[in-house]
Order: sequence, then structure tokens, then C-alpha cells
Amino acid sequence: MKKNILLILGHPSETSFCNALLNAYQRGAESAGANCKVLYISRLKFDVNLAEGYKTGEYMEDDLLAAQEMFTWANHVVFVYPNWWGFMPAITKGFIDRLFLPGFAFKHQSGKIFPEKLLKGKSMRLMVTMDTPKWWFYLIYRASQYQILKDIVFGYVGFDPIRFSTFGFIRKSTDQQREKWLKQVNQLGKELK
Repeated sequence: MKKNILLILGHPSETSFCNALLNAYQRGAESAGANCKVLYISRLKFDVNLAEGYKTGEYMEDDLLAAQEMFTWANHVVFVYPNWWGFMPAITKGFIDRLFLPGFAFKHQSGKIFPEKLLKGKSMRLMVTMDTPKWWFYLIYRASQYQILKDIVFGYVGFDPIRFSTFGFIRKSTDQQREKWLKQVNQLGKELK
């Protein structure tokens, strides 16, 4: 059975190095026989604000309904975004807030603390660029962003395994370093992980 891979660009700019990483992964995955769909969050028309939380059955724009269908279709999801101020860009966070709603991503269960995970059976890779040295991100910040995403966000709704790839110090990287990163990501795509 072919693997269905949803690739998501969480950088607002399609000319970013994040998009180059996404394209490298896609080329590798397609060469290995995977079916790929690409979603550019910046092209979607939706309100990033989950204004009433989960109280009112939030209105879903057509672009978000289509994105939910893509998540349902996918076996594996690849998110690519920059680390801005210790987390993902606001539009990417808003996309997750609006998309991962009760009834789609999880379901509360009467008498139980934890919800039913409705996105079980799917894996995820997050590729994050940053203008922080990689060693600093892990040693000083303890990759806290990754723990939040693994335990509180994507793991909460069922993704497993969740893998991370970190690319930094982007601002000081050379063309040779970027080319090396692109080759590594292309290989990840070929391995479908």
C-alpha cells in the first residue's frame, strides 16, 4: 500500500528555506512511490482566532474543511515552519487551533480524564528552522517546543511516532550547509519518515 503524505508549509513565505526543505522531502517521498499533497497555510482563507474556544461549535471555513479532509487522507504528516520567538508563526498556531477541534482530532469521554485520540494511526515529522544555534536550542532551551508539540499537541490527538528535524543557525548557514540539509531531507522523504 502506498503511503499518503501531507506536506504543510507553515512559513508565511513560499520563497523561504522552509519551502526548499518541503520540496526536497516531497521529491524524495515521490521517488519512493508515496502519494503527496501539499498545503500552504498562507494561501488558506480562515480566521486564525478560536474566539469562543470549543463552546459554540466554531464555524468552519471551506479551506479548513478541505484541510481536515487532507489530514483524514494522510498516513503521515510533515510540517515545515520557522521557530519565531520560541514557537511557530502565529498563522500556523492558529491553523492548528482552528483545525484540531473536538469531533475531528479528539473526543471527550464521559468519566475519563483523557480524550479519545481520533488521529491515531498517523505519524508526523516536524522540520523546524531557526536563527538559534542548534546546540543552544537543545542545551539551554531544552527543546521545550518539541516536548509541548509531542506531548500536548500532536501526541494528544494520536500522532505516533512524532519525529523532529532541526535546522539552525539559518542566518549564518552557508550554501554548502543548506545543500547538505536539503540532501538529508530528501533522504528522509525517500525513507518515508
